[in-house]
Amino acid sequence: MPIKIHDNLPARKTLLRESVDVIDSTSAEKQDIRPLKFLLLNLMPHKLETEVQFARILGASPLQIELTLMTTETYSPKNTEKDYLLEFYKTLDDIKDNFYDVLIITGAPVETIPFEDVKYWDELKKIILWSSTNIFRKIGVCWGAQALLKEIYKIEKYSVNHKLFGVYDHNLNQEKQYRLMNGFIDRFPMPVSRFTENKKSEILKAGLEIIAFSKDSGVGMVRCPKTKDLFILNHLEYDAITLRDEFVRDRSEKNEISIPVNYFPNDDINEEPINRWRPYAFLLFTNFINEVYQDVPFDFCKQKN
Repeated sequence: MPIKIHDNLPARKTLLRESVDVIDSTSAEKQDIRPLKFLLLNLMPHKLETEVQFARILGASPLQIELTLMTTETYSPKNTEKDYLLEFYKTLDDIKDNFYDVLIITGAPVETIPFEDVKYWDELKKIILWSSTNIFRKIGVCWGAQALLKEIYKIEKYSVNHKLFGVYDHNLNQEKQYRLMNGFIDRFPMPVSRFTENKKSEILKAGLEIIAFSKDSGVGMVRCPKTKDLFILNHLEYDAITLRDEFVRDRSEKNEISIPVNYFPNDDINEEPINRWRPYAFLLFTNFINEVYQDVPFDFCKQKN
């Protein structure tokens, strides 16, 4: 089933080239079904790249997905034209009366900054509070996951000695069987790119469940057993070359950076990286979408009123 995005969104061309099913507004309105409504709060600096990454994996679902893009009002990213944001993105004021099945909060390049010093932190807190009544289920990714864990569960993030950078194997929680992880093998790869971590002890104390863990990079995926909100501390949505681009960028800026571990074939930066994690991205999000579809009331907004 196709994903519905803005008819003129530039990401549409990339998705169509990749044979991702995309539907225009006119065709979507003719279908007598109730699409699942996803809201993507895109905090990444390169908006188009992130739009494609998430639309690609959402579009793999057999259900129709309607994707709305959201940004912050209190901070304008330097890498995206203001007109682009005005045309394709919504702010909280634009959508505050709407209801969505899922909110995704992406990562952001503010991980080393204390939460309270992030320019849009107060606005993000308002969005998270609003989501408690207008969103059925939430996904946080990397810093987005840490922000949700901080605001909802008071779980802190902690600096690590060196950047966790590369593709790390993660083990599934063997104590429980999660429908969310159907199709996963016991150990699977996830790209990691962060300077901080969340403590296993604090996560468990908050009543949350760790569903994926790496002996090298720590907690990788967390779930709330009550709300079924999902916190992905790494980047299954990344393209094959995303870590390479980060590596090249940091090296060009003369930042001290090591070669991403388990990433370049033979650790040769001249060789093309291989995307070994994308099947698990498709699996995870398809399973998540199926869970939401089975759990959410048909008319979520009426249930909330």
